[in-house]
Amino acid sequence: MTVDTQAAPVDRAAGAPRRSVASRIVGRLGGTAVQVVLVLIALVWLVPTIGLFIASLRSSADNAAGGWWTVLTAPAQLTLANYGNLLDNDSITRGFVNTVMITVPTTVLVVVVAALAAYAFAWIDFPGRDWLFLGVVALLVVPVQVGLIPLIQLFGNVGLFGTIPGIVLFHTAYGLPFAIFLLRNYFAGIPRDLLEAARMDGGTEWTIFRRVIFPLGGPAIASLAIFQFLWVWNDLLIALIFGDEDSYPLTVAIQQQTRQFGSNIDIISSGAFLSMLVPLVVFFAFQRYFVQGVLAGSVK
Repeated sequence: MTVDTQAAPVDRAAGAPRRSVASRIVGRLGGTAVQVVLVLIALVWLVPTIGLFIASLRSSADNAAGGWWTVLTAPAQLTLANYGNLLDNDSITRGFVNTVMITVPTTVLVVVVAALAAYAFAWIDFPGRDWLFLGVVALLVVPVQVGLIPLIQLFGNVGLFGTIPGIVLFHTAYGLPFAIFLLRNYFAGIPRDLLEAARMDGGTEWTIFRRVIFPLGGPAIASLAIFQFLWVWNDLLIALIFGDEDSYPLTVAIQQQTRQFGSNIDIISSGAFLSMLVPLVVFFAFQRYFVQGVLAGSVK
């Protein structure tokens, strides 16, 4: 009796395919170890924010004596006096009010005008619609710096230079191209049958926009509103150029405090944290709509 010592060939085609190195790495990205590393990275990114917040709760003497981490061994340094002094600073309080007066109208104008224009570009046929939309898209590549000098001259001639309405108009004009492009692409994905059914029921274009397009476009509109709010709230360049002492927002007020009172870290840190706190509150308050707007385009 003879034994065949040669092993039978393995049919690899019948078995499970071999995974590549890249696929095995991707498969491990959802593991616990990776999640722990991501959490640690997020905490490292939060260190400057935590340091700014703690510095805003310490006096100028304590901030000058040591870093913010010294509060871990001496928590008695923490105080709310800095925020009380901040409210007594006319420049900071006026800047905060001006920031709200600039950001809120700009966000509302951009969202409303862009939503109406996006609906027209997506669902209303009119001569030159596509060419006009291409012109709007082309405006996306125009840098803000290109329009500074011409608009300074124009605003100066019409009396808008150095005023809050002038800053609002500038932000609105430069925010509309991206807003129209974003909303038009989203509105174009809405099923045509819904619009045709509304028209058959006697709905006007305004009724269709108000009762069909606007509710269905809520996630994209909310995402746009968040983006626009953050851009305008954190702006420094436009407000610094087109504003004056009575219309400067909070970013310019903090910058001037840094220039005039370089050692006044208690006011600067508390003002900077206040400037950062409001966008964070807005983002987390509308985070659900923001995520829906980001995911909606991937499932259409």
